[in-house]
Amino acid sequence: MQTPIEEGWRQTHLGRLLGHATRRFDERVLYLMAHNIDVPLALSNLAARAQIGAAHIHVTRHLALAGSRLTELAQNAGMSKQAMGDLVNQCEAWGVVVRESDPQDARARKVRFTPAGLAWLQAFKDAVAQAEAEFRAEVGTEVAAVVMIGLEAYAGPTA
Repeated sequence: MQTPIEEGWRQTHLGRLLGHATRRFDERVLYLMAHNIDVPLALSNLAARAQIGAAHIHVTRHLALAGSRLTELAQNAGMSKQAMGDLVNQCEAWGVVVRESDPQDARARKVRFTPAGLAWLQAFKDAVAQAEAEFRAEVGTEVAAVVMIGLEAYAGPTA
């Protein structure tokens, strides 16, 4: 005879809670970026209308300040080159990044931030800092520290 499966576990397991927390955090960061007066108006409007989403943050999160090849960017973000290429195309159309010849290899191209993209990056930094402060205020400093340590240990080394 099979043991009946409880219903609640599907809603409360660690992976689901981490997913909800990540979505909530990313949504807050994007909201803060959309309302940052230092973000170029066109980007702010795109973020406010939910045209820029958490997926676009992969470009912001993983693009080296000196620029990155598309393959490096995709690898660092843990996604396919094609999917990252689509995100870069959108970010390029919005003026966040530009593609240039790679000085190390004339056949390759590098993606780098534009001045508007650097303003976007600073807004991302500011929004992450505020969202983290809000998290600490909501759960308490000690719990926030334990969560951070636990997640760092669980996620392992990052590139």
